[in-house]
Amino acid sequence: MTATSPPPLEGLKVLDIATLFAGPSAATLMADFGADVIKVEHPRKPDPARTHGHSKNGQGLWWKVLGRNKRAITLNLSQAEGREVFLRLVADADVVIENFRPGTLERWGLGYDVLSEVNPRLVLTRVTGFGQFGPRSKEPAFGTIAEAMSGFAHSTGQPDGPPTLPPLALADNISGLAATIATLMALRGRDTTGRGQVVDLAIIEPILSMLGSQLTVFDQLGVIAQRAGNRSENNAPRNTYLTADGDWVAISTSAHTIAERVMRLVGRPELIEEPWFGDGHQRAKHADVLDEAVGSWILQRPTQVVVEEFAKAEAALAVVNDMSRVIVDEQYNAIGAIATVEDEDLGPVRMPNVMFRLSEQPGAIRHTGRGHGADTDAVLGELGLAADEIVQLRESGAV
Repeated sequence: MTATSPPPLEGLKVLDIATLFAGPSAATLMADFGADVIKVEHPRKPDPARTHGHSKNGQGLWWKVLGRNKRAITLNLSQAEGREVFLRLVADADVVIENFRPGTLERWGLGYDVLSEVNPRLVLTRVTGFGQFGPRSKEPAFGTIAEAMSGFAHSTGQPDGPPTLPPLALADNISGLAATIATLMALRGRDTTGRGQVVDLAIIEPILSMLGSQLTVFDQLGVIAQRAGNRSENNAPRNTYLTADGDWVAISTSAHTIAERVMRLVGRPELIEEPWFGDGHQRAKHADVLDEAVGSWILQRPTQVVVEEFAKAEAALAVVNDMSRVIVDEQYNAIGAIATVEDEDLGPVRMPNVMFRLSEQPGAIRHTGRGHGADTDAVLGELGLAADEIVQLRESGAV
């Protein structure tokens, strides 16, 4: 997709002083769409995300994705000289994203009262485990805690198994999306008021919202969602099924018409006439019957035949892919969802592309995650600091 105008966030300056995933992923998304994101890390204690997960040739692969499109500098915010440099950066910034425990910025003399005095238009996005106040606000927290606390883990897993946590940073990444939306809302509000504001986002909140009506259902009916494996309490058939090739496929019948098509396809049209079939919640109560009908039909056929027959029937199905299949998937590649980016350490690297397309102002990956402090001299030079001043700051431990 070719841009016909500058990216929508070009001209926006974002200071990413957060660590790990939730806050930094919000900054990454804004960088993908043109914001000048400056990643600020401690001179001697880099963001732990740099070494999280797999690495190649000493290079953290998650960092190559999470740090993309950001300029990387080092700055000790708890030191007086580092604080002064940071305030100079804040003076013409639009957004600061942080995830320190509540009170940390204030202890360093960098609370919003100070930041907004320097720059009244600044938006301070604070992403923490529990929010800025409340009985647990100053406790440490990660996405795993949010997944447990929200009710997500309780309702995830097999019926006879334990609560199940996701094998990825689910709550963090959902919070990153929410933080992006909240920040852009605050910036839009600034257009009206002329003033910035504070975004207070707790990681325990967005994942609770993702659980849909569970809280309201309990409030009104006293019903607690229970673990159901791959099944849904809202519709059936909905599960994963084994093919004759040993692959797994997943189907969904959220729409009643799709459920009817699936039953006709698998040779069980008489089930459509059952009095319970017309209601998704009632179908879910008869999932054993429906799963047997669908599962036995799929198990007798090769994967490609199953895929083709479901497509002819206009019924929703997907093969359960691992990454070896995702990376060559025709649909993902057709829409450009997988990008190949040249990395200065590793050469060509494939990674998820920007997650949506704008027809006039598409986002882009300009570079992968940069080295620790790689852009410090350039960014400080833009502030007007001379080379000898930067050397002095480095010698003092401020950068």
